[in-house]
Amino acid sequence: MTPKTVIFIGPQGSGKGTQIDKLDKLLEKQDPTRRIVDIQTGRRFRALAAKGEGYTEEHVKETLPTGMLQPLFLSTVLWGDAMREHVDDECHLLIDGFPRVVNEAKVLESAFAFYKREPLDIINLNTPETIVRARMLDRARDDDTDASIEERLRWYREETLPVVAYYRERRNTSVHDIDGTASIEDVHQAILVALKLS
Repeated sequence: MTPKTVIFIGPQGSGKGTQIDKLDKLLEKQDPTRRIVDIQTGRRFRALAAKGEGYTEEHVKETLPTGMLQPLFLSTVLWGDAMREHVDDECHLLIDGFPRVVNEAKVLESAFAFYKREPLDIINLNTPETIVRARMLDRARDDDTDASIEERLRWYREETLPVVAYYRERRNTSVHDIDGTASIEDVHQAILVALKLS
């Protein structure tokens, strides 16, 4: 199997983390000798906030519950460090939580070139806002308040959806539109078909 580079895009609550975990296990079974690197910036921001050791950590801790888009430089530092520590040109790479804006996608191009990460597969989890609102409220995370959910949905519409359009125009890239309202298993199977793993 050739190394996979898969970016998951979808609003919070669309099931990206769940589907990455399932794909991770599947790749481990199908390609047991190859490392799998899973970078999820949402988890990294929450871990940073939990440290609470300095101004940056405290400010992230204060702003995360608002749903405010965290600054581009900080997101880039988090995934850049993760790549520097774990990525090479042979591992499978699974990405969630970035790029969140087109400028970040352009920064990410330099990392893909450095680590020879081609081709790209984009899993676009199409999930209506009514569905993701209900899912986020059901998971009862501290930062899932009504106001923060609305703010995250707003910046997803305004800032992240253009990233999908960017990747539709990118060479050597396949954007797979997946129905995020289906069952977890049906979404997983659709992803495997899209990635030619089933």
